[in-house]
Amino acid sequence: MAFWLIKSEPASFSWDEQVKNDVEPWTGVRNYQARNNLAAMKCGDRALFYHSVTEKRIVGVVEVVREAFPDPTADDPRWVCVDVKADGAFRSPVTLAEIKADPALESMALLKQSRLSVAPVTEEEFAYLTRKGQWEKAQ
Repeated sequence: MAFWLIKSEPASFSWDEQVKNDVEPWTGVRNYQARNNLAAMKCGDRALFYHSVTEKRIVGVVEVVREAFPDPTADDPRWVCVDVKADGAFRSPVTLAEIKADPALESMALLKQSRLSVAPVTEEEFAYLTRKGQWEKAQ
């Protein structure tokens, strides 16, 4: 199992919408490195759901339930998306400011490549952040 961080602007697509829809395609990625990260995702991988722009915080976890397929919002079939399923909210969202201030997270891809919308997360970072955020795994 691998771990990831996926970003969404809450005004465009929020955690609440993800929960309401349950399974949702992660579409609209138009960065080559982020696309390659989507293509590398496997069923069962988990991703931290990050609200970007206005909130800048991790708010929940999703599970990859369908591997890469052509993004229906793109004209070019080389752009891909994956289906993700809500897998529980953070009781205490973890802010970007908290992540930046925490020495245990100084090597996170989120901080090294801040504009990347789909980024890898180490197993240790995932475990640390889900504890810190008091992740309530979906039943």
